[in-house]
Amino acid sequence: MALFKKEPKPEEPMDLESVMKKYDRESNVRIWEGKARWAVNCILALFSLFCIYVTLFTSWLEELRLTSFVAFIIFLGYLVFPAKKGQQKVNYMPWYDIFLMIAGTGAFLYFTANAISIIQQGSNFAWYQIVIGIVGILSLAEVCRRSVGLPILIVAACFLVYALVWGLSNPSFVGKLNYAVRYLFYSKEGILSTPINVCSKFIVVFIIFGAFLERTGIADFFINISNAVVGGFSGGPAKVAVVTSAMEGMVSGSSVANTVGSGSVTIPLMKKTGYTPEFAAAAEASASTGGQIMPPIMGAAAFLMADYVQVPYSEIVVKAILPAVLYFTGIFIAVHLEAKKLGLRGLTKEELPKIRPLLRQTYLLLPLVLLIYLVSTNQKSIQYAAAMAIVATIFVSLFNRENRITPKRILEALAAGGQGTITVAAACGVAGIIAGTITMTGLANMLINGIVVMAGNHVIIALFLTMICCIVLGMGVPTTANYCIMAATCAPILVRMGVPAIAAHFFVFYFGIVADLTPPVALAAYAGAAIAQGNPMKTALTSTKLAIAAFIVPYVFALNPAMLLIDTTAGEVVLICITSLVGIFAIAAALEGYLFHRIPWYLRIVSAVGGLMLIYPGLVTDTAGVAMVGAVALLQYFSRKTAPTSLA
Repeated sequence: MALFKKEPKPEEPMDLESVMKKYDRESNVRIWEGKARWAVNCILALFSLFCIYVTLFTSWLEELRLTSFVAFIIFLGYLVFPAKKGQQKVNYMPWYDIFLMIAGTGAFLYFTANAISIIQQGSNFAWYQIVIGIVGILSLAEVCRRSVGLPILIVAACFLVYALVWGLSNPSFVGKLNYAVRYLFYSKEGILSTPINVCSKFIVVFIIFGAFLERTGIADFFINISNAVVGGFSGGPAKVAVVTSAMEGMVSGSSVANTVGSGSVTIPLMKKTGYTPEFAAAAEASASTGGQIMPPIMGAAAFLMADYVQVPYSEIVVKAILPAVLYFTGIFIAVHLEAKKLGLRGLTKEELPKIRPLLRQTYLLLPLVLLIYLVSTNQKSIQYAAAMAIVATIFVSLFNRENRITPKRILEALAAGGQGTITVAAACGVAGIIAGTITMTGLANMLINGIVVMAGNHVIIALFLTMICCIVLGMGVPTTANYCIMAATCAPILVRMGVPAIAAHFFVFYFGIVADLTPPVALAAYAGAAIAQGNPMKTALTSTKLAIAAFIVPYVFALNPAMLLIDTTAGEVVLICITSLVGIFAIAAALEGYLFHRIPWYLRIVSAVGGLMLIYPGLVTDTAGVAMVGAVALLQYFSRKTAPTSLA
């Protein structure tokens, strides 16, 4: 692959914009300048205001709200995203894009204008209505291709081909096509199903909130406060990357954007400290990917999960805390052991930011605090909480002269929020097509029955098979769309095997996310490698090793839902957290080959097996795991004086 052939020279400065355009489809946009740029920003801002108004102040018929929302997405999708990557002419939009934009937008607006009569007409659709539905589906797919990429469309195409060739019982192809279009375009089981509904009601407001929060300079605050707290410790810059990504993950939902944003600062520092380019990139990529599992926003999937599982959003957020903390703790342990193994230092006192000036900037956290308070107390709707957080963001910015949100910046934030919504909404729309196809063909039951038969009565086998499905189907697919697909296909398998519904949904969500780190389509790892100027595949493999907690924690809460606070006591939660943490530590030490000094290969095996036994719930396995890990730790500790403390 060309991706691995040419490595940039170490002295070459890295163009972050080119990295984003290469690994993040959202960054490949048309170039609008001058009055055209102002006009496009105004349209995007109006879309954001429209979404806020509709979700907060109206009670429109669902078909009206959703079709008008998707019509906006189609219109803006063609306005913002060109047909292909590469050099774009300034202030130029080809005629065929204008035609596709009008046709696609018109298809959904036709539904908007005739929603009531379409609902009442049952299954009697005229030929031209089927054509309009086909145009709408294809235009949405094209927007998705431009803004998200091909992988999700390939998945959707495979399911549609199955439906039209084998899955539907109607004998004629025309009959199958008519039924599929009615089901996917005109019902609430396809494009207009849960994913796009949740996107239009909740996700869009939080995307706008994130755009406003970004303009307060909070990302720089997160990096500086992380530097001040952990930057001075051994291998400090890598620990800064972990802590920063955990904090940024509370408001951001893109692995690649997180990696490039904070990685532009942390990766050069890690390399300067002594980490290899691949390890520096992997540490940032694995931590940034974990940002999507960090409450309260969790890459917008928390809203979808609340709707699928039918539990309050605030409950999803609370249940996500312990797994997220264990994930980041696992990465923190791995980078600490690597630093000790290499004998790396932290930042010097002169390089560390002063803590006192940073404490005076803690007011930047007030919007997040307000959001978490309003969500956790259930005093207002989620949309209202996000809207209030936006107002609070504008207010706190008034105290920061450099990042004060002026009317111009309000327009920019609204425009950025509108543009950010296009990608998520397009992915959600196509995810709805996939889920609808699975439902109308009965394929879900076939998949469930097949894996249940293969697994027999062994839950661990079902979990493993589900993990493979999630990783494969998640490659190159955005988190929200990935989760929608997994929720329709894989989560019901685990529920059938006796796993609690919420634990099953968390399980598929976690393994959908790690696809961003797992070769061969490890976009976050490749973006980090481009910044670090390291080998992309080696970076992806190292990222997978560092993010080992992401492969372990889901098994923990699937086998023992106490970690998700399901039917448990405080004592059980404490016990499972301790055993999981020790298990993750033991496995990280085995993978790094270092504890107090270099670990021999046979003790690495003992440490890994002991760690895995601690992961599996049960008195016997916990006791055996503690004994094995404890023995390795004691042997390492008492032999430390006769062995080198680092490999430097």
